[in-house]
Amino acid sequence: MKKYIFIVGLLFPCGLLAQTILGKVTNDKKEPLIGANVYWLGQTTGTSTADKGEFEITSKDISNKKLIASFEGHSSDTIKITNQTFVVFKLKKENILNEVVIKKNRDKVTLSNLIAIKTEIITQKELGKAACCDLAGCFETQTTVQPQTTNVITNSKELRILGLSGVYNQVLIDGFPMIQGLSYTYGISGIPGTLVDNIYVSKGANSVLQGYESISGQINVETKDPDNTDKLLLNVYMNNFEEKHFNANYALKKGKWSNLTAFHTVQPANKIDRDKDNFLDLPLLTRYMISNKWKYGNDKDWGWSSRVGLRFLNEKRIGGQTFYNPDIDQGSTSIYGQTVNINQPEIWAKTAYRFNDNHRITLFVSSFHQDQKSFFGTVKYNAQQTNFYGNLQYELGYSQRHSLKTGISYRLLNLNEDIAFTDTSLQRTYAGNYKKVENIPGVFAENSMSFFNDKLTWIAGIRGDQHNQFGFTLTPRTLLKYDVSPKTVFRASIGTGWRTVNLFSENIGLLVSSRDIVFSEQLRPERATNFGINLTQKFESNNLSGYISADFYRTNFQNQIFPDYDSDPTKAIIKNFTSTSISNGFQTELYLKIWNRFEFKVGYNFLDVYREVNGGKQFLPFNPAHKVLTTYSYKPLTNKFHFDVNIHWYGEQRLPNTKSNPIEFQRPDFSQPYTLVNAQFTYIFKKVEVYTGCENIFDFRQKQPIISWQDPFGQYFDTSSVWGPTRGREIYVGIRFKLINE
Repeated sequence: MKKYIFIVGLLFPCGLLAQTILGKVTNDKKEPLIGANVYWLGQTTGTSTADKGEFEITSKDISNKKLIASFEGHSSDTIKITNQTFVVFKLKKENILNEVVIKKNRDKVTLSNLIAIKTEIITQKELGKAACCDLAGCFETQTTVQPQTTNVITNSKELRILGLSGVYNQVLIDGFPMIQGLSYTYGISGIPGTLVDNIYVSKGANSVLQGYESISGQINVETKDPDNTDKLLLNVYMNNFEEKHFNANYALKKGKWSNLTAFHTVQPANKIDRDKDNFLDLPLLTRYMISNKWKYGNDKDWGWSSRVGLRFLNEKRIGGQTFYNPDIDQGSTSIYGQTVNINQPEIWAKTAYRFNDNHRITLFVSSFHQDQKSFFGTVKYNAQQTNFYGNLQYELGYSQRHSLKTGISYRLLNLNEDIAFTDTSLQRTYAGNYKKVENIPGVFAENSMSFFNDKLTWIAGIRGDQHNQFGFTLTPRTLLKYDVSPKTVFRASIGTGWRTVNLFSENIGLLVSSRDIVFSEQLRPERATNFGINLTQKFESNNLSGYISADFYRTNFQNQIFPDYDSDPTKAIIKNFTSTSISNGFQTELYLKIWNRFEFKVGYNFLDVYREVNGGKQFLPFNPAHKVLTTYSYKPLTNKFHFDVNIHWYGEQRLPNTKSNPIEFQRPDFSQPYTLVNAQFTYIFKKVEVYTGCENIFDFRQKQPIISWQDPFGQYFDTSSVWGPTRGREIYVGIRFKLINE
């Protein structure tokens, strides 16, 4: 018994000296770190944290000892222990790389092998090959997108994909549908090229996340990020017609906040009439735009992040006869002119909260209002439109191979169009007030899955939308990507799309001519199915890299609305077309980069766009069946200058039938093939770039494109037969000044 008492007596003082420390280990966001190591300085043993980041550790004589906590990917922390019984460690995430990053100059146009959808990414370097005064001019070196003039007198344009009208591809600005309805007519010209960062172009059926409208493709324009752009950018441009452009961007960054303010203006050209038809070859354009973009945080980091954009556009276009004075002659029946006045404020916001690397919720909200007052000869067209778009999206990443995006959306379109005539001698019947209100709530889900060690990627998406007039519509889409090898990728897609028609704003040329617009029935939504396949082969060696790509897309319309110009040249008949209407588009492209100095690209487009009418094949007008684009670029290793050339060849296009007109007002059934050659030289100083170029070097023009220009108030006056350039050679010079953020 004495023996046991003696042993207990020896151990008891030691037990009194042993003390326990309780604690918790979190990251700098106060989130518990499970499995963190906790140990005493100078000892190799310790403990680890439990499921709430909590731990318990004991030691003899802890006075003035140091306790250390560590966790992978975070900086270790040390706390000196005096008389504490509970401690909290907050470990900061380390800025370390978990992989080796090899840097190289990014190609000017890239085809991503990582995305299931075939996406062409047009970078700032590619945009620098041409003047790119506005968004419509950013595709001069691209095969997929074709800018098309819709009104030669006011120079309105659209962006076509697969030979179909620009209304069938969805144009997004920073992911928001800001080019829609009334803004469709002149909207793409109101985005200056100096504000564009990257452009993402995809053909065929796309993601259902942004909506149901992208039938032929999608163009997403990403404007410059405030925290990843030049601190100051100034750009001045003038052409030989003396049209002047000025742009200024200023970026500011402070902490997690950054801001980009942009100003853009265009001042009108001189009056040019090379055809001697008394009509201006290009309109007198005056534009002012100011925008502001705020950014808070980064959407890849945990926690809150946000982007907010504001923009205001004021624009005035004057076209028509050279002696037209809009202050005196507007609506005149003796002097023909066209005026368009636009005011458009807009706002958008994207706010996200990331719970962790795999979970995020994002709210997209945008709205714009456009007020347009215009005259087209004796046609008065005043319109106002208010748009609202909301999208609440939840992203759930189960793993790197499986993710789900789902959410709800809402769209409001309120369009009011007022049409009147100052002259009724032509007996046009479409005057009146046209009001349209659309409320479209929707739900969507999109699942992305990878199989066979990421060789096969499958995206399956579906959305349902409830239109207040046309009811409920399902829009399913699916896309497949198979990596035959690391540099060989095969893609396939199929899906449906639908849209409602905004007839006057989307076919502004109808208001310009003397044709009467006849509605033969109530218009229903346009509906189509699109499917396509693509094969991309990349290659790379020491002195040569590039890719070759080939794809085919087919669009089958179940209902299509396209003005019938052929039945009667004095009328445009508007009706639903439910018979066979098809667009087949084949494209192949070869891109080469040689010795990091030379770039060469050649692309070929074949378009077969037709309807079946009375058992025969009727080609839709203004679509060249064959088109070839060739581009050349040279840039020395010193990067002091670069020289760029692009050559466009257009095959013949079918034109509207004018055989019932008097012979002097008839036009051929098909246009002639033609070639356009553009070139630009850019010299780079330290902070200044000087560029000069020439578009349409050989001065090809479609002469006197306006039918019955001698009598613009007669029944045969028509501007719709424009199939080629009308203003000829354009020489320009510009200067860019940049201050880089350090």
